[in-house]
Amino acid sequence: MRFVEQLPHETQEENHVTITMPDGVRLSAKIWRPVTSDEEPVPAVVEYIPYRKNDLTSTRDAIHHPYIAGHGYACVRVDLRGTGESEGVLLDEYLEQEQRDAEAVLDWVAAQPWCDGNTGMMGISWGAFAALQTAARRPESLKAIVIASFTDNRYADDMHYLGGAMLSDNLAEAGTMFAYATCPPDPEVVGDAWRAMWQERLDSARPWVLEWLRHPHRDAYWRHASLSEDYAQLQCPVLASSGWADGYSNAVTRLLAGVDVPRKGLIGPWSHKLPHLGEPGPAIGYLQEVVKWWDHWLKGVDNGVMDGPMLRTWMQESVPPSTSYEERPGRWVAEPSWPSPHIKEVVHPLRGSAIVTADDGEDLPRGRTRTVQSPLSVGQFAGKWASYNAPPDLPYDQREEDGGSLVFETEPLPERVEILGSPAVDLEVSASAPVAQVTVRLSDVAPDGRATRVTYGVLNLTHRDSEEHPQPLEPGTRCHARIPLNGVAQAFPPGHRIRISLSTSYWPLVWPAPEPALLTVHEDGAALTLPVRPVEEPDGMPQAAFGEPEGCRPPPVTRLTEPEQAWTVSRSLVDYQSALDIVKDRGLQRYEENGIEVGLRACERYTSVADDFSSLSGRSSWTMRFSRPGWDVRVETSTVLTSNAEEFTVDATLDGYEGGRRVFSRTWNETVPRHLA
Repeated sequence: MRFVEQLPHETQEENHVTITMPDGVRLSAKIWRPVTSDEEPVPAVVEYIPYRKNDLTSTRDAIHHPYIAGHGYACVRVDLRGTGESEGVLLDEYLEQEQRDAEAVLDWVAAQPWCDGNTGMMGISWGAFAALQTAARRPESLKAIVIASFTDNRYADDMHYLGGAMLSDNLAEAGTMFAYATCPPDPEVVGDAWRAMWQERLDSARPWVLEWLRHPHRDAYWRHASLSEDYAQLQCPVLASSGWADGYSNAVTRLLAGVDVPRKGLIGPWSHKLPHLGEPGPAIGYLQEVVKWWDHWLKGVDNGVMDGPMLRTWMQESVPPSTSYEERPGRWVAEPSWPSPHIKEVVHPLRGSAIVTADDGEDLPRGRTRTVQSPLSVGQFAGKWASYNAPPDLPYDQREEDGGSLVFETEPLPERVEILGSPAVDLEVSASAPVAQVTVRLSDVAPDGRATRVTYGVLNLTHRDSEEHPQPLEPGTRCHARIPLNGVAQAFPPGHRIRISLSTSYWPLVWPAPEPALLTVHEDGAALTLPVRPVEEPDGMPQAAFGEPEGCRPPPVTRLTEPEQAWTVSRSLVDYQSALDIVKDRGLQRYEENGIEVGLRACERYTSVADDFSSLSGRSSWTMRFSRPGWDVRVETSTVLTSNAEEFTVDATLDGYEGGRRVFSRTWNETVPRHLA
């Protein structure tokens, strides 16, 4: 990244500005704005998230907010109610209270003498959710949004459930927020009130996974704040981005197709990162794009920001399997609209163990069946639902996974094939149990046999006809299922094969069904649909379309202890226990700008024994420490999720320490019935 030292406007910072909500709760904000804005008001851009502006996001914030402010904007970074230095408590994600607070924040910002009354919202992940959900409420001052790594569909396309099957990230994210929502404010910022604020957070804490387990189907809980319920709610322009390695690779194209407002989409090779910090690379000059967007929609500059294609995306080249990449080779391609007139859906029947062309399939025998009942070990090389690229968390070589799967593949490709969009697999199946899952993986198989997963999809077969009203399977009775795979842009070279792999489990990425199930796949009606972008189609944009990444130089951070990252798969052939252990430890760091020292260690552990579905266990444990001379506070959380055929069990603990002495402790031991989950 190129750090920019000179910007068009000199800026000033205000580190702790309180914004009073209608119920009297005060939220804490940090503001960057031009020095001249007192006399010459400017538009304002708000980022609204729960991840602690005073420390944990301060480095990232300092790269992009001063940069945008230096181009003539007031940037307002707000801690959600109950996080950082904001008062109150955070009880769950995306509640009505959160969105009412966001509207109040925008009203306050628009009324400030340094603001000209025009506002925008931006963010990644929770910040993008907040911007999209707030925009759907149409606050008067909000003129445009910029969002990255988001969803418009909280049930079907978020970290909780996929195809009606529960993701292990349902536990992991709950563990993350269990920790973040119970951390103390900084006494140097809020004064003596810090201890009472912390106590209120501890007293109100509860493992969020309990609530998420109680809603295994699409209901009012998930429909709330999901724009997909009514795309017409969005009435302001949107610049939307994501990455193919992210869990949120589908929402950009779905949004482009669903809304009727000025819109642009951008999808790179990235994991869950902002595009100017994108990993795997190449990262791009995203902030330049953002400033151009704000200049047009908040200042009225006629800069051609809406010219050119609706979607720009990175067409990924074939790569060997790896859990991490510094760069993904490829090229930028563009589409004038979405759905694109250039994409052709090509249907390939699945016959025997082959993926064939429609014409070839007519000549092959019909009516055959194949069966699969996968071991629980299938999925240990699946990687994370959403890659963060630290620790290395992308899927590894799929050959071992394929040993417990039903496999179909093409002959070596005679010519290059490129796909852009969401593939899908149609199946006619029957199962031996009333609840069963199928996971579909699409892989690029090199001539030497190495298999790189390109995309995948999951379906809890009880959701084959409805997410709202799932129905149990009638064992042995045939039914139709369509499994959409996550969107992707991928090139397959000549000589490579395209492989489809079907498995009945994908643990631990997906929490398995209540009991093992034998799945019978009936050949008639089985097909793979590929969204093919013709190779001869022009790319539609110059390859130097983006500048190099730019930003402001963040303040120094001193590393006091070394970080640790680990991703370890282990198996015992004595007791047949398998485990996946994940460690993400930032080490202890001192933020020199304010002197606070922060340590963060997160561990996940997923275990099972042989193919015993009652042995499944997932654990998310966090330790977060904040200190200065004379002040040392630590929060430790642990959430353990287990299950049997009838229910989930959650055993959780929360401990708070001050000066090494435990000052708070609470334990939860609760069960939640399984409902076709």
